[in-house]
Amino acid sequence: MISDRTRQQCDELVQRYPEKRSALIPILHAVQAEVGHLSPAAIDWVAGYLGLSPADVMSVASFYDMFNLAPVGKHMIYVCHNLTCSLLGVEGLIRHLEDRLGIRMGETTKDGLITLKRMECLASCGTAPAIQIDGIFYERMTPQKLDELLNSLRDGRLQAVGKDPAGEAVR
Repeated sequence: MISDRTRQQCDELVQRYPEKRSALIPILHAVQAEVGHLSPAAIDWVAGYLGLSPADVMSVASFYDMFNLAPVGKHMIYVCHNLTCSLLGVEGLIRHLEDRLGIRMGETTKDGLITLKRMECLASCGTAPAIQIDGIFYERMTPQKLDELLNSLRDGRLQAVGKDPAGEAVR
């Protein structure tokens, strides 16, 4: 189920920590990157690899918004709904996205292209409201900006222009 490449990546990750179990979150990221989501089989594999119970692994995987426990679309759109984004109108943006995509939060479009999820905080309060598409941040969002991004996703020409988590400009 897990490729040799991902297993090697996991082997390298555990070397960074004094205790093997401390690598749980980065290993969950690595496995999710390969499989697409954290299936029960993936949870079991991680548990066995780290010597943890599946319940221990599931408690971490289900706690964090960035882990998907069910299949997701090709593109992930996370919408920040913390206080600042809420005060600056994110609920209207959420309704706009849901109407435009024909899905609700937590669902995937019928064509499997886009999954829409809430994220507790994207740490972009100074430039709210914010969203993240496939790991790239987009800030000061408006319905018009959302439409441009959705059109770009649909026709395969999305050129990510945003900031990574360290605040560096990307693409």
